[in-house]
Amino acid sequence: MAYDETGRNAPVEPSSGVPAAVLENVFDDPSHGEPGRDRIAVHVVWEFLLLAGLAAVTWRLWQDSADALRGEGLRSLLVNVAGLGLLALAAGLSLRAAAVNLAIGPVGLAAALHFAEQGDRGLREALLPALVVAALGGLALALAVVVLHVPGWAASLAGAAGVIVYIERRTGPVLVQGGGYDPRPNALYFFVGFAAVAVLGGLFGAMRPIRRLVGRFRPVADPARRRGGVAATVTGLALIGSTVLAMLGGLLLAANRSGPLTPATGLDWSVLAVGTATLAGTSAYGRRGGVFGTLFAVSLVAVFLTWAGARGWTISRWALGGAVLGVGLLVTRLVEAFGRPRAAGADAEVLPSGDGTISTGWTLTRPPEPADTWPSVLPLRPSDTPVETWEAPRWESEPRRWDADDR
Repeated sequence: MAYDETGRNAPVEPSSGVPAAVLENVFDDPSHGEPGRDRIAVHVVWEFLLLAGLAAVTWRLWQDSADALRGEGLRSLLVNVAGLGLLALAAGLSLRAAAVNLAIGPVGLAAALHFAEQGDRGLREALLPALVVAALGGLALALAVVVLHVPGWAASLAGAAGVIVYIERRTGPVLVQGGGYDPRPNALYFFVGFAAVAVLGGLFGAMRPIRRLVGRFRPVADPARRRGGVAATVTGLALIGSTVLAMLGGLLLAANRSGPLTPATGLDWSVLAVGTATLAGTSAYGRRGGVFGTLFAVSLVAVFLTWAGARGWTISRWALGGAVLGVGLLVTRLVEAFGRPRAAGADAEVLPSGDGTISTGWTLTRPPEPADTWPSVLPLRPSDTPVETWEAPRWESEPRRWDADDR
């Protein structure tokens, strides 16, 4: 039976005698996070609770307003879920990359206002300019974050200020132009598309190589230390993608409205989107997240807003976003406490290389005593120690004869 360094049974590689758990993590780079596989059980438990909450709120909505869950009401609800889901995906993508994009709310509102003003010209004429501007704005934000290596929240807040200047050029509410695109006939396709992207993204993000690659920008020591070219590239692409997703979400929400759009900062949408992403189980520190959490959390928030409207309640997005974000921060604490690899908390010593630098993730337990504590020679017997007649001399240079004693 083979044993690991702690004395417990462990599968051992026959050719090398090294535990299989060590070989699995040997290529993990300690400078990019804890070696080992993140635990997923905490996400499974939390997503089950989200699903239970969604079922309860949906049942309450059915009791109070069944029309909201069938016909035109259901199609409008599915479009709202898809629109809010795109904003939550934008927030979740930037959170996974450890560079949260706080400009997603203003970008979404600016896209909504643009569509309201230009929607009568056709979907293509309204969508393409917004898509180009969002991609270029995301690229500028990405360059600021990865080249200067500054926090994503700070750089995106500066970008949000520029977008708010564009929004404030309007002096009053903007009506959606007649003849614009109506997404409700295709509501089911939008919902299924959002659900597929959310679940597939969560599945790919649960794979350790992809999870570590996407979250490579997450600091493990000094936050101001650069994380390398790979981390910069992945984070830059995540910021561009989050900006484009925010634009699409705002456009979809605007197309689903029948009333006027009021110019505002849009930061309340940022708070709600980031809060929904953290409520879904995405860590505010980056890297870690669940599989079905985004789908369940977005659906829960959208159904709750519909239920509140059916009961005649007026709920501020600031209040709802703050409450959701507060719960999401508690979820982040749970995810970080119970989702990190088990080996990260073990009391082990990292094996250094010859020059004193850490070369692999192999670990060895420190022996209780240093090896050089053994004496190099046998101790000499003290000369004043009395020798009893029945005690043989302990230290002799020659073997003892059987008849040496007097009989």
